[in-house]
Amino acid sequence: MSTLPEKESRAPTTCLGPASTHSLDSNHRDGLERECSRKSDQKPRELYGVGNPIAMFSSDSSHLSSRGRVIKWFWDSAEKGYRTYHMDEYDEDKNPNGIINLGTSENKLCFDLLSRRLSQSDMLHVEPSLLQYPDWRGHLFLRKEVARFLSFYCKSPAPLKPESVVVLNGCASLFSALATVLCEAGEAFLIPAPYYGAITQHVYLYGSVRLVYVYLDSEVTGLDTRPFQLSVEKLEMALQGANSEGVKVKGLILINPQNPLGDTYSPEELREYLEFAKRHELHVVVDEVYMLSVFEESVGYRSVLSLDRLPDPQRTHVMWAASKDFGMSGLRFGTLYTENQDVATAVASLCRYHGLSGLVQHQMAQLLQDHDWINQVYLPQNHARLKAAHTYVAGELRALGIPFLDRGAGFFIWADFRKYLPEATFEEEMLLWRRFLDNKVLLSFGKAFECKEPGWFRLVFSDKAHRLRLGMQRVRQVLKGTSQVAEDPPSCQSQEPRASTGELVTALRLLLPT
Repeated sequence: MSTLPEKESRAPTTCLGPASTHSLDSNHRDGLERECSRKSDQKPRELYGVGNPIAMFSSDSSHLSSRGRVIKWFWDSAEKGYRTYHMDEYDEDKNPNGIINLGTSENKLCFDLLSRRLSQSDMLHVEPSLLQYPDWRGHLFLRKEVARFLSFYCKSPAPLKPESVVVLNGCASLFSALATVLCEAGEAFLIPAPYYGAITQHVYLYGSVRLVYVYLDSEVTGLDTRPFQLSVEKLEMALQGANSEGVKVKGLILINPQNPLGDTYSPEELREYLEFAKRHELHVVVDEVYMLSVFEESVGYRSVLSLDRLPDPQRTHVMWAASKDFGMSGLRFGTLYTENQDVATAVASLCRYHGLSGLVQHQMAQLLQDHDWINQVYLPQNHARLKAAHTYVAGELRALGIPFLDRGAGFFIWADFRKYLPEATFEEEMLLWRRFLDNKVLLSFGKAFECKEPGWFRLVFSDKAHRLRLGMQRVRQVLKGTSQVAEDPPSCQSQEPRASTGELVTALRLLLPT
């Protein structure tokens, strides 16, 4: 998705020396090799951008309203690569030369576990109430199970309440509903960038709500910082910049674990961001859709619902869905937890258009209450398979000399292909993306996430071994035919040990179905 900032505030940029770089890797294990050779040519740092989703809008359809033309334009401009993929999808038997999709963030590793559980007899239940109009917040039996589920897995200090739960058909609908009920048309949310780019559509198409990008840098500015780190200072500068342009900011969106970075926020960081929002009377929407997809034990993930005494509970709204953590993006189940009953009621009213069937609500209640299966079967297997897939793709990237962030959460790796761009422009980024697509592998390019540095790509690894292997072979083929601009100078590199061939083979074996 292409959204263009109208103005940016700028400040000077810096580059750390090799000692600081080495310290960063040893402390954070982020797998990011520094690229300092082109720092002197970079533009001054952009601190924020005010999004204008229709800056490039053009449409000549006479059959649609002005809103309809904008909606159609979003589809046309944002889905081009995916339409190409859907017309030529890889199939091992029917279309072995089709496109491998390493761009869509879906978990395709656990269908065997899910199909067995969803086929059990307790899932196959029909009664009159399930075929009739429900409470638009969701059936009470489901909201009770959601409250218990979130209380347990979010480790809330006190049991969460069913009356604070609203269920609807996925987080896309939830973003749209929250934007519509929290903001006036033309108002905005702050969002750290890079971010999951479809949120731009989610908040704009119904609510005409904009985003103010809080730009994050790959550079490290101190021993206790990491690439693309969010800070309260950056939030303050973006808020001030938006205000100076006459844009009213009503809230802050946080994704934790973050997409596309894979970062997780510490409890201290979460509290700092929430305190910032309270000072400025901003709502905070926290998307925790990957909360159970933290596959590295060393990553100490904490839900915002685990914090004692939220700074502003009436303006803190948490969303979760089954799409990622349970690999069921086609089921369309999402949930909102908010202590603010006015917000819950307003969102529930929109569930008339975004509700779930009674049969799906029954299935979700049965699934969420089955802690034995979740804890003893699904999560251990899912985490092991995610870790194995990540190990394989990370090893391939290291073998190619591609720097990347190694975070241990989510389904994707944020990788730095900047040295394969003849010029540091988004036009060159798109050309590289096109070369990947022409070679039958679909990746997600950085501009789609509003990354301000051309050359970053997101690679999804939560797929079966044979598709990962073929996809990475095709990535390698493209890069072999693409000249590198410059090798990183030795003083600016810090390389993690590469996985051995045996370790990569073991990782692939773990991905094979059992």
